Amino acid sequence: MSATGIRLHAPAPGWSLDSDVVVVGSGVAGLTAALRCSAAGLRTVVVTKARLDDGSTRWAQGGIAAALGEGDTPGQHLDDTLVAGVGLCDEEAVRTLVTEGPGAVRRLIETGAHFDTGAEGAIELTREGGHHRRRIVHAGGDATGAEVSRALVEAVRARDIPTVENALVLDLLTDAEGRTAGVSLHVMGEGQHDGVGAVHAPAVVLATGGMGQVFSATTNPSVSTGDGVALALRAGAEVSDLEFVQFHPTVLFLGADAEGQQPLVSEAVRGEGAHLVDADGVRFMVGQHELAELAPRDVVAKGITRRMQERGTDHMYLDARHFGAHMWENRFPTILAACRAHGIDPVTEPIPVAPAAHYASGGVRTDSYGRTTVPGLYACGEVACTGVHGANRLASNSLLEGLVYAERIAADITAQHARDTLHARVPHPVAHPEIPSHPLLPSEARFAIQRVMTEGAGVLRSAESLAEAAAALARIHAEAAGALAEHGKTAEPGVDTWETTNLLCVARVLVAAAQRREETRGCHWREDHADRDDEAWRRHIVVRLNPDRTLAAHTTETPDFPPTTPPSPQEQ
Repeated sequence: MSATGIRLHAPAPGWSLDSDVVVVGSGVAGLTAALRCSAAGLRTVVVTKARLDDGSTRWAQGGIAAALGEGDTPGQHLDDTLVAGVGLCDEEAVRTLVTEGPGAVRRLIETGAHFDTGAEGAIELTREGGHHRRRIVHAGGDATGAEVSRALVEAVRARDIPTVENALVLDLLTDAEGRTAGVSLHVMGEGQHDGVGAVHAPAVVLATGGMGQVFSATTNPSVSTGDGVALALRAGAEVSDLEFVQFHPTVLFLGADAEGQQPLVSEAVRGEGAHLVDADGVRFMVGQHELAELAPRDVVAKGITRRMQERGTDHMYLDARHFGAHMWENRFPTILAACRAHGIDPVTEPIPVAPAAHYASGGVRTDSYGRTTVPGLYACGEVACTGVHGANRLASNSLLEGLVYAERIAADITAQHARDTLHARVPHPVAHPEIPSHPLLPSEARFAIQRVMTEGAGVLRSAESLAEAAAALARIHAEAAGALAEHGKTAEPGVDTWETTNLLCVARVLVAAAQRREETRGCHWREDHADRDDEAWRRHIVVRLNPDRTLAAHTTETPDFPPTTPPSPQEQ
């Protein structure tokens, strides 16, 4: 069932579906991949953890970055992305992103997405941190993700693509040769299927989103518990750059004890001229970077954190009172409503903000067509590490990456099917009852994991804080493993215990990578190694899970996948 001999403790599947490809996730990456595969004639099934439109995509406020404006070029977009990535971007992956990006956005428009336009009908473009040009397309002012999600969900329903909603994916299924044969999953609550089942397919596309819930405060929805990364690790895949978790600089501050998903205050607010200030109204980002408040996110998050330390406070302010009521109501209606719901009126007062976990720049390691190190297993979107983001994602590149690499995955799967090398066969998953199940954690361990990660592996890290975090996570793991070994007991299988177990898995990898990287780069900030060290650390940390559940890590300067065989032009 798993290349590592590790799987979650769960009942045997009680029902199954057959398909050519199963897409796990219903954000921009997953639904784009599903639409392209279905259009190519492949039997496609979409599995999603909540409803089709409940993923991270619909929470995206800013927009999609693409060189669509007059005078802008893919080369300029590439330069901004490489600067933000602080020396760790795969330049060819970025070149693919910025070159294919404009066409991917136009195809999204053809699919039915409506972006904001000016009086003459041209698409309006805004600017965000790290961009030297206005190249961000947006919808509904600050509701871009909701519009993208709406368009893709409607297109999926119009094609009548089979979907399994409210389903938590558990593990990768493999055949007798160790090739991908589908996934096991658990359907929660009502629907055509219920309980643990399986979708059999020779190709699996992971588009499960991020892992923000590993921290106490995040902009991610509650479903973002790192399930895709944990599944890939148990399946024997490699992950890379997991230490680079982007903390969004401007998240609405709801108090020091606030937990779970926090309201985001989009970078586009700063793009339109809002200022970061302290309690005395001082613009503290001026002089720290040539772009001041519009510096890359890691720079701004660090600037806010430093100022909070200097002032002995737990938040700063975003001042956009000069926008006036009309601009707030028309350009940022979603943010305005969220602020007012929490008793803050941005029209008349500064917004209290603080950094919170936002985006995983690393993830399951892939090549330029989304292929992982496990044959037949693909990954795209936030769950993947394509090499585009490097040490710090450039604002609004995430939705674009989902579009571009989902299309490339669909092209590769279609080509494999046409060549009769992967898909023109019926997968026969093999059960391995002798393989011990991974011990499940009790659901209450989730809060302990989140506290450990926030305190030891948050915006500020050090050898001491990371060592304490690693020890605490090891104790949580040992307690569960010891109970299973000594008493044959584990927490009862269920959504909460599976999610908590996945969170521990990704937390351990993140901390291990952060301990190993002894420098400050991008969104990885080591207080005890305050400088960037290109000689020693201009390289990637790649981690895999051993059969004994220990971690194996190595470093690489460049991607070391076998040479990529692209689909032929007619197949693309």
